Amino acid sequence: MATTSSTRLNDDEILANGEYPLTRRDLNEIAAMIYSDAGIALNDSKASLVYSRLSKHIRNLGLRGFRDYCNLVSSAEGAPERREMLSHLTTNFTRFFRENHHFEHLKNEVLPGLVSRAKAGGRVRIWSAASSDGQEPYSIALTVLSVLPNAADYDFKILATDIDPKILALARAGCYDEQALETVSPAMRKQWFQQVDQNGRTKYQVDDKVKRLITYNELNLMAQWPLKGPFDVIFCRNVVIYFDEPTQMKIWTRFAGLMAPGGYLYIGHSERVSGDAKNVFDNTGITTYCYTGKTGGRKA
Repeated sequence: MATTSSTRLNDDEILANGEYPLTRRDLNEIAAMIYSDAGIALNDSKASLVYSRLSKHIRNLGLRGFRDYCNLVSSAEGAPERREMLSHLTTNFTRFFRENHHFEHLKNEVLPGLVSRAKAGGRVRIWSAASSDGQEPYSIALTVLSVLPNAADYDFKILATDIDPKILALARAGCYDEQALETVSPAMRKQWFQQVDQNGRTKYQVDDKVKRLITYNELNLMAQWPLKGPFDVIFCRNVVIYFDEPTQMKIWTRFAGLMAPGGYLYIGHSERVSGDAKNVFDNTGITTYCYTGKTGGRKA
């Protein structure tokens, strides 16, 4: 009985408070669902984030608090709201040419060979595996176009995927405010963006020639990947940091199975390839890995 009482007391501990208290039990249930659905690991340190992301939504739903919300999203009839919860809790911070050394490496070290292959009639595929609102895949496309302005005339394609259908809609629209374009060079901005008025606000629309290089699809990295590959380049940056170690190792291994020999994987600044995948990826630069297609590569 003492253990049961202690557990109940622990479950009722308030981890974040405001309009609605968020208890440990609430957080644990939300964390279990998010981990099951998307592989994202949440612990007590994320209580404030969970509260800030969900409390307003709970109010808009007319619920009495997190307990009612957990009951809803864990029920069969609450399946749409469970998907909505994932959208609220998924981090979508991004910017054009974030971690620019990757794009410099792509332009100077990788694209010359891929462009030659495309011009000779070959196939080139690049994957942005967590595309958010499109700033990463558009940065990739702009880098490609800086080397091969008529890339769309060849079998040169960029796949962009994300788990959140709402953020993918923004990516397909490709319309950004001026602040978002601060890291885009004036020359690129002039050549590939058109200034438009959107509800009285100045926005910048990505040129259709850039959009034609990219296909956007919804994809959960923890589910089945309906992808054929092989990919010459994969960008998966600042994503697996939200996964636990076993999940990270699984993701790296799955990427390896879809890469062309000599292909490149770009990951986030605080991420490292781990597990068995370390045997087939050579660390060739800052968070830049080359797929060797064999065991015995240098271990990062």
